[in-house]
Amino acid sequence: MTELDQFSIDDIRARLHAQNETTYDVPPELLNDKHRQAAVLIPFVRIEESWHILYIRRTNYEGDRHSGQVAFAGGKRDPQDIDLEATALREAEEEIGLSPKDINLLGSINHHHTISDFQVKPFVAELPWPYPFKLDEVEVARVFTLPLSWLADERNYRSEERLHPDSKRHWPVIYYDYYDGELLWGATARMTLSLIALLNSDKC
Repeated sequence: MTELDQFSIDDIRARLHAQNETTYDVPPELLNDKHRQAAVLIPFVRIEESWHILYIRRTNYEGDRHSGQVAFAGGKRDPQDIDLEATALREAEEEIGLSPKDINLLGSINHHHTISDFQVKPFVAELPWPYPFKLDEVEVARVFTLPLSWLADERNYRSEERLHPDSKRHWPVIYYDYYDGELLWGATARMTLSLIALLNSDKC
């Protein structure tokens, strides 16, 4: 059992009080005030005395730049959402059947700017396990977990420089190794590492 696996829910909640910096999948100079708001849910589950994080893989659609990718349950804010927390909870219920009454919200991490011009707010939660998920198969092909200890191990991910299409500057993109046939990369990988950085922080 790793040190992170020994964290209690109170430990995780305390670490979330020490906010990290905003992260980006796009050079900041390309940002404008027309970005759209979105929110995702980062769920912790306890499996055999270890913490895991819950991910989804989106359904494949031709022409959809995000189809088939590993992600967190979530999406863009709708006008009826009173805040971004409501967005995250609504999307999680619609996409994978998570009832809000089963979600123990622990806090959030700072927002993340994506290459698709979204400002995403990630909310961190605890879920009971196992859970009777009900997938919206139009949007979600699979729900799965990755061990927190594996995600935190620097040997399992790398940063690659990519040239942004609207900039002459190269920008780092995070790629994890394959795990159980799934590839975690991009915005979801960066949000994962932002969370892990907070968990490893002494600021709480």
